[in-house]
Amino acid sequence: MAERYAISKDIVAEGAAVPELVKLKLERNAALAEEKQKASATKKKDRADQRHSLKMRTLKYEKEYASHQRKLVTLRRQAKIDGNFFVEPEAKLIFVMRIVGIIKLSPKPRKVLQLLRLKQLHNGVFLKVNKPIMNMLKLIQPYVTYGYPTLKTVRELVYKRGFGKVNKQRIPLSANEIISETLGEHGLHGVEDIIHEIFTVGPKFKQVANFLWPFKLSAPKGGFICKRHGFCEQRGGDWGNREELINDLISRMN
Repeated sequence: MAERYAISKDIVAEGAAVPELVKLKLERNAALAEEKQKASATKKKDRADQRHSLKMRTLKYEKEYASHQRKLVTLRRQAKIDGNFFVEPEAKLIFVMRIVGIIKLSPKPRKVLQLLRLKQLHNGVFLKVNKPIMNMLKLIQPYVTYGYPTLKTVRELVYKRGFGKVNKQRIPLSANEIISETLGEHGLHGVEDIIHEIFTVGPKFKQVANFLWPFKLSAPKGGFICKRHGFCEQRGGDWGNREELINDLISRMN
């Protein structure tokens, strides 16, 4: 807090008689100025250290993503050589988006949408894949569409439409300090930390998902096909599980 002190600059003419109270004020201002200078230097050093450590962590994350992709490619090739099938790993993360409004909505789906923080049309949230979540999605399937986002999609959403919840207010993620103040106790100090925690569904996924305000997306370019019908129906539609094809829809809405 010391680096934000507002210190008045009082100048006394040379050789003039200085009252006792003015002397005390000048001494106090000099002490405060010194304290402010030290605090500013400390904060500058801390910020530089934090930026460097975040840069190192980002490089580590990139290596982790690349090695994971290489491992999958190797396994697919090996399965093809051996004449076997490669079973893709099950998704751990889903992105759920509301595609209908509030008209003619029964109480139970309305409550589930409220619990998932999907309170407006085209709102979207990241969720962990587990049995309770999948059971909740079954109740609201005709009102939402969901699928498995890629790293590119997660990154674009957080950077372009990412807002944090700070003191119950919707604050844009314009600086890493906003993240440090809220999630610093969990070891998360930057946007790349948030992206890594979400994409890998890490141990602090719950705190990060609660910190992120639900994403407010635009209407898709080219529009929807037919909201009354499911995506997996023969005639085609919009609601339901799109799996990897959710990325195409998000790119048209982001």
